[in-house]
Amino acid sequence: MKVGLFIPCYVDQFYPQVGIATLQLLEKFGCTVGFPLNQTCCGQPMANSGFEHLSHDCDALFVRNFAEYDYVVGPSGSCILHLKDHLHDEKQPEQAAALRGKVFELCEFLVDVLKVESLDAHFPHRVGFHQSCHGQRGLGLSQMSELMAEPFSKPAQLLKLVKGLELIPLSRTDECCGFGGTFSVMEEAVSVKMGKDRLADHVQHGAEYIAGADVSCLMHLEGILRRNNSGVKVVHIAEILNSTGKV
Repeated sequence: MKVGLFIPCYVDQFYPQVGIATLQLLEKFGCTVGFPLNQTCCGQPMANSGFEHLSHDCDALFVRNFAEYDYVVGPSGSCILHLKDHLHDEKQPEQAAALRGKVFELCEFLVDVLKVESLDAHFPHRVGFHQSCHGQRGLGLSQMSELMAEPFSKPAQLLKLVKGLELIPLSRTDECCGFGGTFSVMEEAVSVKMGKDRLADHVQHGAEYIAGADVSCLMHLEGILRRNNSGVKVVHIAEILNSTGKV
């Protein structure tokens, strides 16, 4: 299985350990992983801000970089959702269309494609999982609480395979953290208040770590935690699934 590793720009610049953990995790499950060195932003920030026409070159570069792979995997639900829904290339429309069906967020790839049922991972801590909106409502990583349907969570399914990890219950399992990309810039006060509310749910239930599948949301929450001198830490799920001890 030939997998192209897509690492979003903010992960590359601010949380490179998440990219490394993703690579190591995929290799542990026998994937042959390639990393195109000239990959750049997927174009989501421009598209979400009403400037999708400025992301066309990002699309074309993504197609050139990843068209040869069986699958493309990235540790970011929001970026992956953008690619699944919006990737296009006027010069290579067929390759772009095929790629949209081969792009996977890390958790859905591990659960749906690799069918992971066991992990050699150890993380002896109380962990609260923050389910980001794009992953839940766009990618279907977990059930939305307002639906009268059987609950499920692909990230929780994986975390329950980790030795020593206690996945704590939350009062509001799918509440937004308030990041929302440019929303956190344009509506800073509302964004921070939403972040504080989201953190309070984890803290009240005794979380030592807040895990997530989107570093963008975790970065927002981490900033609030640091400003309040909290001892609670954030960690990407790839780091936990790849861990043999303390992150």
